[in-house]
Amino acid sequence: MQERKYPVGIQTFSEIRKGEYVYIDKTHLVWKLTHEAKYIFLSRPRRFGKSLLSTTLDSYFQGRKELFDGLKIMELEKEWESYPVIHVDLSAAKRQPSADELRRVLLLLLDPLIEKYGKKENEKSPGDVLRGLIRRAYEQTGKQVAVIIDEYDAPLLDVLHESQQLEQFRNVMQEFYVQLKASEAMIKFCFITGITKFSQLSIFSTINNLLNISMQPKYAAICGITEEEFASDMAPDIAILAEKHKCTPIEMHAKLKRQYDGYRFSEVSPDIYNPFSLLKCFQQEKVDNYWFESGTPTFLIQQMQHFRTDITVLEELHVQSYDFDQPTEAMNNALPLLYQSGYLTIKDYDKESEMYTLSIPNQEVRIGFTRGLLPVYIGLDNSQVVSGFALKFWQALKKNDLDLALREMQAYFAGLPYVDGFKKKLEDVSNLEGFYEWSMMLIFNMLNVYVQTQVRCAGGRADMVVKMPDAIYVIELKVNGTAQEAMDQIEKNGYATPYLTDGRKVVKVGVKFSTKTKTIEDWIIK
Repeated sequence: MQERKYPVGIQTFSEIRKGEYVYIDKTHLVWKLTHEAKYIFLSRPRRFGKSLLSTTLDSYFQGRKELFDGLKIMELEKEWESYPVIHVDLSAAKRQPSADELRRVLLLLLDPLIEKYGKKENEKSPGDVLRGLIRRAYEQTGKQVAVIIDEYDAPLLDVLHESQQLEQFRNVMQEFYVQLKASEAMIKFCFITGITKFSQLSIFSTINNLLNISMQPKYAAICGITEEEFASDMAPDIAILAEKHKCTPIEMHAKLKRQYDGYRFSEVSPDIYNPFSLLKCFQQEKVDNYWFESGTPTFLIQQMQHFRTDITVLEELHVQSYDFDQPTEAMNNALPLLYQSGYLTIKDYDKESEMYTLSIPNQEVRIGFTRGLLPVYIGLDNSQVVSGFALKFWQALKKNDLDLALREMQAYFAGLPYVDGFKKKLEDVSNLEGFYEWSMMLIFNMLNVYVQTQVRCAGGRADMVVKMPDAIYVIELKVNGTAQEAMDQIEKNGYATPYLTDGRKVVKVGVKFSTKTKTIEDWIIK
């Protein structure tokens, strides 16, 4: 078999096609999109294929028919007319220190287009230049212009928590985007991508006919790799990886599904794999956590701190769409950012109540989340925890010696330094089980152990369920109560009942935490 080439880090459609890299054909949806509306907005998490989709649209509007040979769009498009394209990727405008510097960077990003279409002396601001470019491209070619703005919100995300700077940056971007409405007669198609939705920017407040397809079922799979595409198009890749790791293709498929699958972007949606992580896994021939190589976004952690987010409830949230699909300015909690950034996804939808169930998508996100949250919630980074107690704890779990594992955890909790900025929060919650749930959940996740918190069953909610290859641990926590009370609650409410037919050993654990010593004080294991 010819060696497969994976386009890791390559987001340009023309380069992928010319270089004969693996490409999952989405061109039928691209064609449908271009005939849907004039102004379109799409929100998806980072590293999820928005830039690839943008460059595909770029090649399509340039009429580069040869790049699409053999793809689904060839059955749909008959004319292949060429249009001028204004394509701007604003990811390069992140982390600017001031509004003036943001203006300077925007002008730099427009330089290649200025070289092609020219610039008038009286065009000073980024918005003036953009409008002039659209007009000259229209006049010089005699055709309407395709405008593609990728990562439109990138300049704003890192200043979400700084109200004065956010306002200044937003004014710069609003002056830029208002030109899209002003140039409507000269625009053939306008496509805008991002993570969040800033309703006060001109693209949402002045473009009345802007179509937001982010949660439309027919476009749910336009970015990412569906289960059907994974099983068919990537079957050779699964087989190669399975052979390397000495397991069957079926076993490898299941492992990759747990690690990278689980995203859904509408009430009716196929399961979708993270494309960046999946391709990186095949390239590196290793199942690992790739989505977080550049770290958990600072803006998200800051907003979680600002809104005092309870991370124990993230395994199962029952909400309506306006709770998470809302403008960034209207947020009164971190839920919209958690969803829009890909840390939560849709797991279920009840049509009658119009309620969505949101949850963490997969194991990769759980682990990456943990690495970002450990320094914030506990005061130690991942490497400190691993080098400190994790090896002993993990070895005890692998031996099914939960008593030893809990003794290791007892010593670990007793020695936690806790970050200064977290002391007030610790005072607020130290009498609640939630804090210890957070900490235990972070530890299990950091060890790549599958853990769920606040797990529903017929009798109520179990504090924690930990799944190992040969055992399932059902854990109930009590603060200043007794370990026996925790065990009685497990027995009375039948928290372990759903797992009795699983085939693995089911272990019930009642744990008492002390607010005085801030560690585990007693436990019962059955």
